[in-house]
Amino acid sequence: MQLQVARIGKPHGIRGEVTVQVLTDAPSERFVAGTEFVVEPASAGPLTIRSARWNKDILLLGFEEIADRNAAEVIRGAKLFIETEELDDEDDDEGWYEHELVGLEARVGSQVVGTVAALTTLPVQDLLTVKAPDGKEILVPFVEEIVPEVNVEDGYILITPPSGLFEINDENPKEPKDGAGDDA
Repeated sequence: MQLQVARIGKPHGIRGEVTVQVLTDAPSERFVAGTEFVVEPASAGPLTIRSARWNKDILLLGFEEIADRNAAEVIRGAKLFIETEELDDEDDDEGWYEHELVGLEARVGSQVVGTVAALTTLPVQDLLTVKAPDGKEILVPFVEEIVPEVNVEDGYILITPPSGLFEINDENPKEPKDGAGDDA
């Protein structure tokens, strides 16, 4: 299975370097000279790192196969993947990859409220997208207080949602029971 570790951005300079949106928590290990990536679309790769450097907070990569700015423009937007077999097989309870979570049942107590559809990695915290049986997508902060249990072996995550989490994006919210919000 493949794991996406980056997305190629715009060209930088005239020697074929590109900016990269990093999607891994270990860029110093993933982006070293000689590393080869599977690329999507396949017509853009594979790509082998020639150089990697930071310019302020932006990672710049040069590839053996990309010689100039014009070639760098062609691969703009491409996604870089590694084979997960290359990853350590340690039992790491500190994190999960998206492919391990997608498809798991999302439960509140013993009630199934949906299925994990995606994991979005953000700077502050990650978000799980849970698809409810009615088709609604619910964004759930992937923090221990809200998702205290992830059981990949048994195929579920346990959610302890704060009040209103599942109704926050509801287009037809339930009427308040105490009459609050009435215009009359």
